[in-house]
Amino acid sequence: MVEPNATHDPALRSWVESANAPDCDFPIQNLPHGVFRTAARGWRGGVAIGDMILDMAEAVDAGLFAGPAAEPARAAAEPRLNRLMGMGNAAASVLRARLSALLRADGPDATRIAAMAPRLLVPMAEAEMRLPAAIGAFTDFLTSSFHTERGGRRTRPEAPLPPNFKHLPIAYNSRASSLRVSGEAVHRPNGQRQRPDGSVHFGPCEALDFELEVGLFIGPGNAVGQPIAISAAPQHIWGYCLLNDWSARDIQRWESFPLGPFLSKSLSTSISPWVVTAEAMAPYAAPAFPRAAGDPAPLPYLTCPRDQAAGLLDLTLEAFLLTPRMREAGEAPARVTRTSFRNMYWTFAQMVTHHASNGCNLMPGDLIGSGTASGPEDESRACLSEITEGRNPLTLPNGETRLWLEDGDEVIFRARAERPGYRAIGFGECRGRILPAPAWPTA
Repeated sequence: MVEPNATHDPALRSWVESANAPDCDFPIQNLPHGVFRTAARGWRGGVAIGDMILDMAEAVDAGLFAGPAAEPARAAAEPRLNRLMGMGNAAASVLRARLSALLRADGPDATRIAAMAPRLLVPMAEAEMRLPAAIGAFTDFLTSSFHTERGGRRTRPEAPLPPNFKHLPIAYNSRASSLRVSGEAVHRPNGQRQRPDGSVHFGPCEALDFELEVGLFIGPGNAVGQPIAISAAPQHIWGYCLLNDWSARDIQRWESFPLGPFLSKSLSTSISPWVVTAEAMAPYAAPAFPRAAGDPAPLPYLTCPRDQAAGLLDLTLEAFLLTPRMREAGEAPARVTRTSFRNMYWTFAQMVTHHASNGCNLMPGDLIGSGTASGPEDESRACLSEITEGRNPLTLPNGETRLWLEDGDEVIFRARAERPGYRAIGFGECRGRILPAPAWPTA
């Protein structure tokens, strides 16, 4: 498990002045990786610092990396970050230390490097982002007992939690090809569903929802047939992003039995473009969720003292909704959810270990979703299905109401990691706007 080090020093300041603002998501203590391009620069890797991007290709060409940091820096400059992820946390740590030294205001070469800013830095406002890695597989888990129980009360009131929920992290394999980066639009899907009167129809989804989640990028993988011990799972966890698991609830209700979600989930999944490394999140580790008296203890393969002590993230997550009417009036998005990742019943290490326990091979750049990160309070309900229960409309500040998402609505996720004695860091945004369902082809 990665430990805090000198790169987390809250006193560090950057010569990139915007990184020193108190509310900045990307101070020098963060340094997340992503992939971008501009009108003048093709796709390449970059590092977020304040409201700028450090162009890793230019930094490498300028000879700013040598020794152990040289090869990770070259991998971080590539138009996909899979090779960097596959190098693991040790290489990421060496690179992070060098990046911190290059960007700090009191560094020995700060004046010389700052003079190179026109070559090295690109304003975020001028950059186009894309998925940070070639994602070969995407698995979505179901790890909040609060989210699971709220949904179960409507469909299984006699036993809201599935009988296996407290024994293993439940998941399904979703669709990697429909993953989208923040800012890309999401089409309302067509699908088949059964209405309350029993009639079955096909057409545009009538109950489109968001799910506020955290995504995990796999670093080094495992050979097929070889499981991952939970004590070793952190070595396979490279970094984190925000994830919106768009969900067609009416389609989901009709199709999910007996094999689980299919078309209701594969329509699209949006993620934030910046990957916050495991090392950047080290100061914000939190204990595993306290199990209630009478809950079964995790089986030995899912138990590790260090994971129990520090397997979750002290991360505050928020979801906002911007309707077309609010947009036209110049109004700010309305916050509809505020929750904490400390509420998750299972840790990411437990998810990784369980995923590979049958010998399934994970690969660098694979994506794992945490599942909807709902907590116990009303404000921490992390999807509309929980907020409205499909029958109690959500009232927005401008008087509009929503049971489900409507065409033109934009959902925005944000996150913040804070802890006394450390600099707060953020994840940037994960955005997606709903477009109407495509017309059904006539031939």
